[in-house]
Amino acid sequence: MPLSEHEQRQLEQIEQALYREDRRLARLVRSSDPRVHYRRRVAYAAFGLAVGAGLVAAGLILSHVMYYLAIAGFVVILLSGIWALASWRHASGTSASGTQPAGAGRGVQGGKKRRRGNRRAAIMETFEERWRRRQERGF
Repeated sequence: MPLSEHEQRQLEQIEQALYREDRRLARLVRSSDPRVHYRRRVAYAAFGLAVGAGLVAAGLILSHVMYYLAIAGFVVILLSGIWALASWRHASGTSASGTQPAGAGRGVQGGKKRRRGNRRAAIMETFEERWRRRQERGF
């Protein structure tokens, strides 16, 4: 159940007060936050984009000698761009459709069996909700 704006502000204030009081705890919490890791991956991917652009430029300047360098640079740019986009989506908590990623909300152990179970549970909840509505209407 999502928090209201007031509750979110209160939670942020509590977190900030806790971080001010215990710096070690704040560092530990931030290091375990997956968004931090995904943001770091975005930074690495940006570096990869710059390296790839440099390889393409070097390959174009030395076109007769090392055109393979330009091809390798293009591949590095392409892979870095894909990596950056995927990491950015994870860091922001959205997927291409604008919803949460498939693994969001599940723990580390969110394997296929859990996904299938969650899907079944969601279907059952839908059926139960429909049944309740029918009972309330008197059908």
